[in-house]
Amino acid sequence: MRRLALTMLIPVMLGCSAKKPVENPVEFKPEAANQQNIKMKMDNETVNKLHAILALHAAVPGADKGQAIDLISQTFLGIPYVANMLVGSASTPEQLVIDFRGLDCFTYLDYVEALREASTDEQFVENLIQTRYINGEIDFLQRKHFFSDWAQTEQALADDITAQLSPHAISVVKHLNLKADGATYLPGLPVVERSITYIPSEFVNDKVIAQLQTGDYIGIYTKLPGLDVTHVGFFIWTQDGPVLRNASSRKENMQVVDSPFRAYVMNTPGIVVLRPR
Repeated sequence: MRRLALTMLIPVMLGCSAKKPVENPVEFKPEAANQQNIKMKMDNETVNKLHAILALHAAVPGADKGQAIDLISQTFLGIPYVANMLVGSASTPEQLVIDFRGLDCFTYLDYVEALREASTDEQFVENLIQTRYINGEIDFLQRKHFFSDWAQTEQALADDITAQLSPHAISVVKHLNLKADGATYLPGLPVVERSITYIPSEFVNDKVIAQLQTGDYIGIYTKLPGLDVTHVGFFIWTQDGPVLRNASSRKENMQVVDSPFRAYVMNTPGIVVLRPR
């Protein structure tokens, strides 16, 4: 744990304007052991949405983790898909990005996971740092770049239950970040050898789906060398059946949508299932 001195620079009355925002500093100092000073900019639209979500969550104090994930993730439906939301590389300093105006599939998971156990702004920010970074260290090399990082790194956020769901689950040893030609997807990031278990799509049947719970994290497995999944989302039971709630980059969507689960999965290599702790 650490003591975090955080200054949030909030644009006043400008929303999504391209003009330089007027800054209104607000300090948050969550109690923890070490001190890490962070400066970040949060737009007014994001601040307002954050407060609305925290109020909505507070109004349902008895919600279990699945209900909380459903409730919170639903508030982002219709938000535009925007790729590469995070800032940082091996040669560019990492920035703590919080921006609800556009989401990619992984930042969507980040925000909902951080919000589900937050009751204040500063709690959300602290949770987000712990969710996005190994040991809460805001650094490109410590960012959880891969879906399996959520279950296979220190302070795991979820349990990989894929193998428990089907006798047809397959485990494949992957060298994450290593391309087939020997180059890396993310220069400067080490290659990690890791066993990835997935259920091929032809075996994602009624029996498997019946074992899934609202709030489970779903990764769409890829056979590409060096990657574990190519897309992620939330499994949600709805009145119309199970859906994958996801920040979709598909041309016909380009926003957060509920995709019919079975139809979506059938057109993919398979799924990895993590259950939030």
